[in-house]
Amino acid sequence: MRSRHMLAVSFSIGLVVVLLMVIGAMRFSAAQPTKPNIIFILTDDLDADLIEFMPYLKSLVVEQGVTFANFFVNVSLCCPSRVNILRGQYAHNTQILTNLLPTGGFQKFYALGYEHSTVATWLQGAGYRTCYLGKYLNGYPAGVSPTHVPSGWSEWYSPVAGNPYSNFNYVMNENGKLVRYGNRAQDYLTDVVARKSLDCIKRTTSDGKPFFLHIALYVPHAPATPAPRHARLFSDAQLPRPPSFNEADVSDKPSFIRNRPLLTDRQIAQMQDFYRKRLQSLQAVDEMLASLIETLRAVGQLEKTYIFFTSDNGFHMGEHRLNSGKQTAYEEDIRVMLVVRGPGVPAGRVLGHLTGNIDLAPTFAELADAPIPDFVDGRSLVPVLGSNPPTPDTWRQGFLIEHWHQQRREALHAEGVWEPPDPMELEQTQQLAVPEFGALRTTEYLYVEYVTGERELYDLKADPYQLESLHGTAAPALIESLSEQLAKLKTCAGASCGER
Repeated sequence: MRSRHMLAVSFSIGLVVVLLMVIGAMRFSAAQPTKPNIIFILTDDLDADLIEFMPYLKSLVVEQGVTFANFFVNVSLCCPSRVNILRGQYAHNTQILTNLLPTGGFQKFYALGYEHSTVATWLQGAGYRTCYLGKYLNGYPAGVSPTHVPSGWSEWYSPVAGNPYSNFNYVMNENGKLVRYGNRAQDYLTDVVARKSLDCIKRTTSDGKPFFLHIALYVPHAPATPAPRHARLFSDAQLPRPPSFNEADVSDKPSFIRNRPLLTDRQIAQMQDFYRKRLQSLQAVDEMLASLIETLRAVGQLEKTYIFFTSDNGFHMGEHRLNSGKQTAYEEDIRVMLVVRGPGVPAGRVLGHLTGNIDLAPTFAELADAPIPDFVDGRSLVPVLGSNPPTPDTWRQGFLIEHWHQQRREALHAEGVWEPPDPMELEQTQQLAVPEFGALRTTEYLYVEYVTGERELYDLKADPYQLESLHGTAAPALIESLSEQLAKLKTCAGASCGER
């Protein structure tokens, strides 16, 4: 009897142990995120060629994932581009056209109620912990409390005062608490953002939730301040001088280019110094990327995480006689590099599909299994990220580039964080200002229509440096076809914007 009793007790204990193990396994399984994590890293004014100076980016993302070689920004200017990303819309639909009121900036974005429907609210609604770290929209937080946290963000770390573009001496809104940073080495903003990003990953992983990190850095935007540890690097780096640099014959160009004199030796020397600082400032970004990937590996999330890396716009430095800046339709300003690694993404692949910053929000939403609103103009890149992407000729065949006039900087209100002007902005007069334009970028052509009535047309396969505009010699049928395609995109909305 006693042996039977002991057997029964042992069986009961064993059953309890098994049940506890099953329950524990169920709890562990439930604690693991079933949806992929997403990390989006956005640099400021990074032209596509500079990623050659970021070895960790090249080895850990480019060589391990997909590069989109034909990835463009709708507006080559900070605030409109960042709204393109948050909402997945062209600027003519968001009406955030510039960095400043009345045609753009944070205050207009907030007044239009756009914070209530962004990629953050969509993913948070799908069960994600959403973390924003770094630069928000130009002028934030003018018009609202400095402790304001936009809707949809579970965690928020963004400068609200001081000089964050210098990466030192700024005030950060950290989840509704204002924290002041000075000029110590540990206050360097890129490093601060890196530390907070790693902390967000560790805490969220332990909670068992998928995460979406939007990391928005201030470099290499002017003044492109490097971390002190990098200030002596690239002493021998030389400013690139492609065939379009300080272009001698600009007779084919619109008047805002024709009216420019050749760049002076002093301007070129200033660009040379700025170029080196841009390279130096990117090294902390590269180190941050390496630490993110190492942390993801350590917490068992690397194979469950998509990493996207790009810029809000490109940047020219001397091409077509232009001093350092952006906002033109030329390739240096509108084409940026998008590189992606993650689950199921082939390693070392380069794609020529025509893609752009309006495609990022619907891509993140599809990866997160979140509903995509009907107002979205972009197309999800998920079908292109797999091992068997659709061919480029079955994808989008035209991408819209837009530019509007921005009011004079003297009208800026003292509140909020405003970016320092580019050298080209400082020297602009009415005669040299970039006129408003609409442009069409295809895989073969760039076609531009300015409000002045001037046009440009470049065959990018035959003339990649845009040295000779064909607008006066091309077949009328080609001009007419491109103009009609441009007209449709300038008024498109929703799904029609992504049609072939």
